[in-house]
Amino acid sequence: MGEAFALPPAARKGRGAGLNPAIRFETSSREAFDDGWGTLEAAFADLPPLPTTLTPDKSKSALAWNESPDIGFDRAVNPYRGCEHGCVYCYARPSHAYLGLSPGLDFETRLIFKPEVAALLEKELRKPGYDPRPIALGSNTDPYQPVERTLKLTRAVLEVLDRFNHPVTIVTKSAGVLRDLDILAAMAKRNLARVCLSITTLDPRLARIMEPRAASPERRLAAVRDLAAAGVPAAVLAAPMIPGVNDAELETILERAAAAGATHAGYVLLRLPLEIKQLFEDWLARHMPDRAARVLSLIRQTRGGALYDSRFGVRQKGTGAYADLLAQRFAVAARRLNLERRGGGVGNLDCTQFRVPDAARKAPQTAQLALF
Repeated sequence: MGEAFALPPAARKGRGAGLNPAIRFETSSREAFDDGWGTLEAAFADLPPLPTTLTPDKSKSALAWNESPDIGFDRAVNPYRGCEHGCVYCYARPSHAYLGLSPGLDFETRLIFKPEVAALLEKELRKPGYDPRPIALGSNTDPYQPVERTLKLTRAVLEVLDRFNHPVTIVTKSAGVLRDLDILAAMAKRNLARVCLSITTLDPRLARIMEPRAASPERRLAAVRDLAAAGVPAAVLAAPMIPGVNDAELETILERAAAAGATHAGYVLLRLPLEIKQLFEDWLARHMPDRAARVLSLIRQTRGGALYDSRFGVRQKGTGAYADLLAQRFAVAARRLNLERRGGGVGNLDCTQFRVPDAARKAPQTAQLALF
């Protein structure tokens, strides 16, 4: 999609990244150059907010498959590529480079959506020999990011899964999941649905600069409470834990989630693959200059001296004394708060109820259109 333009570091209102790193697959890139008259500094002194643009995806399939041994699912549906939440640490950012877009500001402003995702999914579920296993929503980008309020692609996917009695798991940072409580509650009664709210921090100021367009921490806790009250098993994912930034909040996050009705919990150590290293270092320099060096030093202590270790089995939790202590803290808190309850995991969802419905059992609008 053309050459990448590397913007100078600059905060954009409502956005997490301050950079648009060059696309790693491109053979050339462009950089802003100051001619000595200070024009570059003046040009970027007061940047306007970046708008969000949407581009339809022409994919012919809805299911994405993975064989990663340290991930608890083998298939997922991602209605969106890119995420407007703008979480600066998002491990999915590098995937935008495959589209010819930057993992920086492009990732949170230039979104790709799949308008036919529900129809494509239904077609795949109807294939002879399909073997049902839980489908993950939110494995790459958030299924309830702001554009979902209008496009409603995630709801369309849930309607298909509901009709097929197909189990689903959801990970989100949005209280928008409550919009679909009618479907989720009905599926949960049949042991077909689990929802996990990702809560990185309880500090609204930190959340604002780290996850600028995600729901506030209190709204996420309220969502856990409402899901639990409706009978939908709800979990909390304390992720990512960033050494020297939010890791001191681990126990408090778990305590608040348990009080809200969460049945189980997990955590993930900060991951900085590929371009995220540059984006995170820039973010630290802008927002936490007094402790940036310390934070990066602690991260290296959990990654064998580097900023990231991509090996299966250690990429989620890290290695070394600091990472081991974090794991022990989580285990003790989860046990104390009864967040290890049986029946809360993905493997406990019921796959035996899967049935291919009669072709006439479509959504009312689709069935009506079929008459013409």
